Amino acid sequence: MLNSPAHDDRPEPGEDPREPRTEEGHTAELRPPLRKVSGRAVGVWTVRMVIGVALNLAFVSVVAAMLANLPLPWIPDWLSENARVLPIAYGLYGLVKIAVVPSWRYRVHRWEVGEDVIYTRAGWIARAWQLVPVNRIQTVDHTQAMLERVFDVATLQVQTASYAGSSTIEGLDAEEARVLSEELAARAATLRDDAT
Repeated sequence: MLNSPAHDDRPEPGEDPREPRTEEGHTAELRPPLRKVSGRAVGVWTVRMVIGVALNLAFVSVVAAMLANLPLPWIPDWLSENARVLPIAYGLYGLVKIAVVPSWRYRVHRWEVGEDVIYTRAGWIARAWQLVPVNRIQTVDHTQAMLERVFDVATLQVQTASYAGSSTIEGLDAEEARVLSEELAARAATLRDDAT
């Protein structure tokens, strides 16, 4: 039997052969990364959200005023009569979003840098788990937008040869992001040199 697995690779009785096993024979689990981003990131996300909601509310208010006051024949009467409700409805939605999303995002966003991989989890409704091998890193960018400078946080972006392999960690403590970017760049260079 040429295609049969080696004796050591065969599953134990009652074990699912499709499940990955660690060296001890246990199933490997995808666990959340250990590190949280800085708590000050909540402030950045909240202010950004307040600005976005305010701009959208201004736009919705202009549209509602036009619907209520312009005699356009193609606008249904029920929409013209109830147009003033649109900014109120959007304003309530915006307040709930501002109150919930930044703190929920803080609870979900995590990161971890291991010996050979950068592991991140992001998203607040849809979750994105990402593992980026350190030896594939091409560039490490440490950036601070104006609002991030106010809250003393930064964004670390790790880029590999493919876009799908790139990873971004928002809301890191600014000093931690600086140290981490230098460390990752040095480790990636060392791993690339060892591979050649």
